[in-house]
Amino acid sequence: MAFDPARVRAVLFDLDGTLADTDDEYVRRAGAIVRRLNFLFPRRDPTRFLRWSLMVTETPLNLLMGMPDWLGLDVPLARAVDWLADRRGSRAAVHFVLMAGVEALLAGLGQRFPLGLVTARGARATTDFLRQFGLEQRFGAVASALTAAHTKPYPDPVLWAARKLGVPVEQCVLVGDTTVDMLAGARAGAQTIGVLCGFGTRAELERTGAGLILDTTSGLGTFLAEQ
Repeated sequence: MAFDPARVRAVLFDLDGTLADTDDEYVRRAGAIVRRLNFLFPRRDPTRFLRWSLMVTETPLNLLMGMPDWLGLDVPLARAVDWLADRRGSRAAVHFVLMAGVEALLAGLGQRFPLGLVTARGARATTDFLRQFGLEQRFGAVASALTAAHTKPYPDPVLWAARKLGVPVEQCVLVGDTTVDMLAGARAGAQTIGVLCGFGTRAELERTGAGLILDTTSGLGTFLAEQ
């Protein structure tokens, strides 16, 4: 279904690959791990191979990550992750990179629409992200991994965020970079916009029903401003 900007009364955002430049960070970390094997790659640079690997494994990895939710193990698993984070002191090491233009985008859209954040990350990492960039007040609804009964690709967190903002879900648009985002938005009855600056490919986003596909998240501001 084609995207209809006239229906938009609230904007919901995914976090990784949409607001945060997580894929580049994953590639950087993976590159550090395989640096001893750099001689195997053209110009001794594994970046292109690592990025390709990340893109082709995005869908199966998302399905794998959703299995604890489906099996009812998401709550104990999330608690275990938080416990390990505290034990290792890894919270202090969390560092996000904001997508180019996103800060200005949120400031501009926030003057026109209620904004929500819908992510499969845990509450602690989500809070770290918001605090790092001073974005706590930008979002009227923040749905993390355990906020709703199920996380994406289930519609639950999208429906929760719409209720929190007081906007009918049909008048919300979910902006994300993966098939999981598109499926969650569509199943909830929201419009969806896919962005190509993260983990998903154009073909995947189109196949799962993206009403619009943009090269970057920041491009959303220009698009909505023109309507």
